[in-house]
Amino acid sequence: MNGPVRRAILFFVVLVAIAALLYSARDSISLRGFSWERLGEAVRNARIGLLLLALAGIYACFWVRAMRWVRLCRNLGPASVWSVYQATLMGFVAIVLLGRLGEPVRPLLIARREHLPVSPMLGIYLVERIFDIAVTVIVAGVSLIYLPELLGRTQAANPSSTAAAMLPQLQWGGFLMFAFLFASVFFLVYLRVTNGGALARAAVRWCAGSGWRKRVAGLFSGFVEGLQAIRTWGDLAVVVGLTAVHWVLIVFIYHWIMSSFGGTLAELGMRDAALTLACSMLGSMLTIPVVGGGAQAGSFMALWVFLGIDKEPAIAVAATLWLVTFASCSLVGIPLLLREGMSLGELRRIASEPVTEERGKLP
Repeated sequence: MNGPVRRAILFFVVLVAIAALLYSARDSISLRGFSWERLGEAVRNARIGLLLLALAGIYACFWVRAMRWVRLCRNLGPASVWSVYQATLMGFVAIVLLGRLGEPVRPLLIARREHLPVSPMLGIYLVERIFDIAVTVIVAGVSLIYLPELLGRTQAANPSSTAAAMLPQLQWGGFLMFAFLFASVFFLVYLRVTNGGALARAAVRWCAGSGWRKRVAGLFSGFVEGLQAIRTWGDLAVVVGLTAVHWVLIVFIYHWIMSSFGGTLAELGMRDAALTLACSMLGSMLTIPVVGGGAQAGSFMALWVFLGIDKEPAIAVAATLWLVTFASCSLVGIPLLLREGMSLGELRRIASEPVTEERGKLP
């Protein structure tokens, strides 16, 4: 495939993602003074080489995730990194297609492919999420340290910007996030040392019941089982190290994608990329004032409000970040799902129906 064809395909795909971003945030983002011509120019001038590097990087991140999962479940039985890697790609495709409903697909696929107990797989998934949320808090907190300097630069470039007025609220929010992180770590240590403590005893009573209490009890039991995956300081060190490698590589990927659009974006550094990543991660977890919710909206806010990038390139970058770091798993994940004989309806069934077997058999 020659260069002009690749560029035309990229232009079309990014514009579709941009249209989706604009539609989802149509009531939040002010488009006064918006120029479709400048938007098209930003997309056309993107450097394909850096975008391909970012794409290769995100698939390396999926591999690191698979390595982390194999380490977490090594006490439950042998698991192949290659098999878990494929299940990871298919699981993320389920999230792309089904949204949050697709979250349980990945641990259930891994349990089935590796013939491992289902309940601990769900627990390991929750443990993995906690590690990633901790990274969100840390990256966001570190970004807040440098935010006054970044806002000062934005204010100098655009004196009418009101971003600096948000600094006290953001710093207070960062303080609360760190407090929540420390409280969560303390709570997890308590659960790990006491094997669930009083909550585990309450869960045993709830398991005898029915309805939502039984489901919550089953989820909590799986979570406690997942915590037991970290049995030694070596386990903890390896998982923390792989998590750090994964998210440092993500920061580089954000930097490569932002730099690929040239102009002012090419002048941004790693701290700017980390801030954009933090806002994107926070946006994926909660609704952000001014621009709404979602990872795309979070990265757009970082670029437009905090870093002073014009709306058009900011929207183009936000859409490309989402395509490369999230939706790109579909390039390999969808063929893998087709090879497994899984349709969209099958994925929806796996995600929504309860697990009925103890060793990796889905209903």
